[in-house]
Amino acid sequence: MQQDKHKPKDKEERILVLAVDIDNDLYRKTNISGPLIGRVQNLNGASQLALADPQDTDANTMFEAVKIYDELKKDGYTVNVATITGSEKEGYDADREIARQLELVLESTKSDGCVFVTDGASDMRILPIVQSRIKINSTKTVKLKQAENLENTYFTLIEKLKEPHYARIVFGIPAILILLFAISYLLGAGWEPPVALIGLYLLLKGFGLEDAFIDSFKGFGFSIERMSFAFYLSSMIFLAISVFIGVDNYYNQMSISNNISVSIAYGLQGFLILVPIVMFLYLIGRIIDVRSSKYMFRSFKYGMYLGSSIIVWILSYSFLSWIIGQIYFGQFFNYTLLVIAIGIVVSYSISFLRRRVIGSKRLKNKLVVNELGALIGKVGGVNLKKGRFVINTSFGNPINYSVDRIVEISDKVVIK
Repeated sequence: MQQDKHKPKDKEERILVLAVDIDNDLYRKTNISGPLIGRVQNLNGASQLALADPQDTDANTMFEAVKIYDELKKDGYTVNVATITGSEKEGYDADREIARQLELVLESTKSDGCVFVTDGASDMRILPIVQSRIKINSTKTVKLKQAENLENTYFTLIEKLKEPHYARIVFGIPAILILLFAISYLLGAGWEPPVALIGLYLLLKGFGLEDAFIDSFKGFGFSIERMSFAFYLSSMIFLAISVFIGVDNYYNQMSISNNISVSIAYGLQGFLILVPIVMFLYLIGRIIDVRSSKYMFRSFKYGMYLGSSIIVWILSYSFLSWIIGQIYFGQFFNYTLLVIAIGIVVSYSISFLRRRVIGSKRLKNKLVVNELGALIGKVGGVNLKKGRFVINTSFGNPINYSVDRIVEISDKVVIK
């Protein structure tokens, strides 16, 4: 007789049948929030999702999880079923939410092992997050039979294009490019400004800074009830003035000389004049926000950003001044040395303050996780003189880390 692949050696082991909806279609289409724990909740959620969108594979995944739950229950196992959801943005946000919901499920069910149910390869990347918290006895991938031919692949692609994450890429980016060229044509600015903006976007995309850039704008927190509102608003006003000064300088120089490179340098120099004020006001607002919340440790990160912004500004402004001919190369070289000295002082000062704050916190026995939410262990001890702290893993092995790897301290310690 063939042994059931879901069957553990010991029927006393508490099994969790775990379904995953990494892009959170469940909430977007039914307004049902994860996690769903238990047969009744999962059947209800799967039914509503199937009614809202019969072609959504996440509903089939949930039905498959309930089916496996019923089979194991019938065979006499101690079993529970749950569905956890991520975020439509996917990436880090989805992984963090998956980790949070999984901890809630495990705290409720007290499971020893799980059957991991997924609808495709995109969900398989969170296996390390699940494995760091619970043993995986089996995996089950749900495949729709009708999606295997070309005709239904077409309809699958159409449905995917309705989701915000994919719609922004397929429709949003080309639309922005068309609008940029149209506006540039109406203003008589030529093709250079749109191409420059496209290059800036590709630079952000290529270095993985797109999500961080978008999140920074989402974190402005425009609310008159928050003190940071005045700093964010002032920052945007000065940014708009900077753009106006830069464009004005560019066209003034073009009217004097046809040298495009020098005109661009004048435009960038005019834009950079008020950039330190823009960055200072924005980062002060961010520091106020995080200091008023439980994530005060993040203020050091924004302090580092402020120092780095000043360094980049000095280098950029002096370089443009040299290109234009306002300073000699020897002066530019001296400014570069000054920037290096400022960078060393800023880095040392912030590192010193970080360690002072770490020394004032009671870190011993706190849980330690990485930035994806995977559990590493507990803090065993801290030695600030050596700048190290010890993590006792679940396997009983102590690991030494630099305190500079700590990026957040709240109810847990987050390291990079």
